[in-house]
Amino acid sequence: MANAFASALLPALSSTISFIFAFFVLRRWRYGRRLYTLFWGIGMLFYAIGGAMEALYGFFGWHPLVFRLWYLFGAILVAAWLGQGTVFLLVRKGWAYWLFYILLAASIFATYRVFVAELDPTQMIAGELSGHAIVTPGVRILTPFFNLYGVITLVGGAIYSAWIFWRKRVLLHRVVGNVLIAAGALMPAFGGAFQRFGVPYTLYLGELFGAILMFIGFMYATQMITMGIPATRQPA
Repeated sequence: MANAFASALLPALSSTISFIFAFFVLRRWRYGRRLYTLFWGIGMLFYAIGGAMEALYGFFGWHPLVFRLWYLFGAILVAAWLGQGTVFLLVRKGWAYWLFYILLAASIFATYRVFVAELDPTQMIAGELSGHAIVTPGVRILTPFFNLYGVITLVGGAIYSAWIFWRKRVLLHRVVGNVLIAAGALMPAFGGAFQRFGVPYTLYLGELFGAILMFIGFMYATQMITMGIPATRQPA
């Protein structure tokens, strides 16, 4: 009973924190109208929805809609849309918009495939939400492409920001911000890996700490937290 409660309570806490963080990030976009804050806010909402579906599953058990929403937002879309925020921060607008159009089209296609997929909850492992419940071919193969885009843009953005700072000694806040965002977005993956090796609750703890790291990263990247040293501002 304690295990089942923890598997619901931890993602519920993570989701609540993520919704609060998303509110602040989107409020930042409302006043500044910077596209990177909009997409980071959307990505944070996706992160929160994924956690909320895990909590609902932990409290109430299997439901097809809960599973589909979890898989779409928590497994497929979240990293890519967070990464798109970093693209709008660091990449020229023309390229950033083209990448967004591709991501949007791919996301619509993924949404359709997830919602028409046949599900078999008996295929899930150890009573946890798992993509194994999708038995329709060609759906789960979409996930690595979205996650790869997310990893490349998030980690690549952190490396690029560090390179710019190393060359010009400017925009240190973006280095710290992008490193924290990338680390936070990858925390659930590391937590999930440990959980697969039998370490309990690491996935949910990874999601919780990941949300916190990403929000701190957002604050650094948008200069809501100052570094205590001069940092030349460049338009994004």
